[in-house]
Order: sequence, then structure tokens, then C-alpha cells
Amino acid sequence: MKNFAHLPPTTRLGDLEVCRLGFGAMQLPGPMVWGPPRDPAAARAVLRRVVELGINLIDTSWYYGPHVSNALIAETLHPYSDDLVLVTKLGGRRTDDKGWASALRPEELRKGCEEDLRALKLERIDVVHLRWIGHTEVPFREALDAMIALQQEGKIRHLALSNVSPAQLRDALARTPIVGVSNLYNVAHGEQRLGSLPHASTEGQEEIVDLCAANGLAFLPFFSLAIPGPPRRNEALSSVAARLGATETQIALAWLLARSPTIVPIPGTSSPAHLEQNWAARTLALSQEDFDAISAARA
Repeated sequence: MKNFAHLPPTTRLGDLEVCRLGFGAMQLPGPMVWGPPRDPAAARAVLRRVVELGINLIDTSWYYGPHVSNALIAETLHPYSDDLVLVTKLGGRRTDDKGWASALRPEELRKGCEEDLRALKLERIDVVHLRWIGHTEVPFREALDAMIALQQEGKIRHLALSNVSPAQLRDALARTPIVGVSNLYNVAHGEQRLGSLPHASTEGQEEIVDLCAANGLAFLPFFSLAIPGPPRRNEALSSVAARLGATETQIALAWLLARSPTIVPIPGTSSPAHLEQNWAARTLALSQEDFDAISAARA
């Protein structure tokens, strides 16, 4: 039986210790993750509050905006505190119709890495995910080898993977050290889409969560705040939230933190109040019965 009263407050990305609740910068740009934020002052206030609260992991990418989230982070937080871990991802790009597409050719990965370094005012990025977006002719190993080359050149400190299958994770681990995985995973247990952004299905994700824990890898679930709506409403989630005086999204975060000691949710928001609400979810102690009931309803 898990001891939910004493969950570890931190985990590691290689040699970097991070709080087990990060911040995803995807919501900082404008609607559809495109263009400047509706309220730039609020976006900067959120970033300042992130570090004030003690959140020391920010997940971003050059193609959020595009170029918007990185610019806001550098403008607001640079020079960065010594313990702040900046995590980016390569492998995607935006299209003129505000859609999403793969950019996995070695030259595209290199260009994206250089853009992240320039915009974030860094000489080396702490953690960079190879984000696998299907419908590409680029072999997985070719893209991975391009990432390894960037790391060997000193542009990347640690490599991670995103949107990958268990087979791809095992393949990568056999070729090079990997410190984490960022895949779709949440209480809703279903595929979530934002515009035409392609995501992996939930198939194999339980296996990946457990593989990460067994190998000491951080697991950064994206769309971590998703909760099931009608007609698939998770009544256990609602019941626990009501009993603990919390929101369902807070319970969803608490469930993720209880699911595995290496899970690091990265919920994003452009609202300081919502950020505070997400942060408070760390203090919610689920019982074994709570966790089991939510898990059973989820399945």
C-alpha cells in the first residue's frame, strides 16, 4: 500500500533536482498558442509568481507562439536563478494556419535548438525533449542521433523524449542516457487535442509511467489538468473533491502525484490565481481508498 501522506516533494532529471510540480509555458501566448498574450503583464506576473512559489521547472519551446513563450521567460526571469531548470522540446513547428507539424530532420532540430538558445539567452539548455510527431519520413534513430550530436557539442545538458511509445523509449535507452519522458497522461485517460496538435493515444502510457519509475526517469505528463466530462464523468473524482474542499482539477493533480514518485505534472496557465490553485494541490493527501476509487473509475 502506498504511503500518500509522505510523497516525495522532488525528483531528478539526471543530476538536476526538481520540485514535483512544474510549470508549462504553453498557455502564455495568445489563443491557440499563437501570437502575443492577451494580457502581457499578467503573463509576466505568472512567471514571477512561479519562481516565488518555489517551482523550479519551466517547460517551454520555441514554437509556442511561435517564439512568444521563450521571449516572455527571458524578458521576465533572466538572469535565471541557479536552481531554475528550463526544459524545451524539439521536433515540432507551427504552420501558417496555426496548426502543428513535425520538424524532425536533423537540420530542423539543430535550427530549433539554436533558436531556443538564442531566445532564452542560454549557452546550454538543461533538458531538451525529442518530441516525436508522426507522419514523418525521418527514422526515429536518425532524429535521436541528431539530438545526441547537439548534446555532444555542449548545447544540451540532458536528453529526454516526448510523445513516444514504450518501444521507442527502450530503443533510446539502449543508445544513450535519457532523463525523462513527457507524454499525454491524465485522469481523463483519453486523447486530448488542441486544434490540430497531434498527440499519442493513451495506449502504452501506463507501461511508460512504470518504466520511468523503474529507471529513475522523470515523467512529465502534458494536459495534466484534463478531467473527464459527461457522459464519462468520474464520480469518484467529484466525491473526493467535495470531501476535501478542493476542485476536481486539484484532485486530478494530486492523483498524478500519487501515481508515481517520478511524475512531475507541468500544468500551464496565464492566470496567477489559477497558478496558486495548481500549486496548492501538492498539499492534498489522498487516501489509498481515494486513489483506488479514482483509478477504477478512470479505467
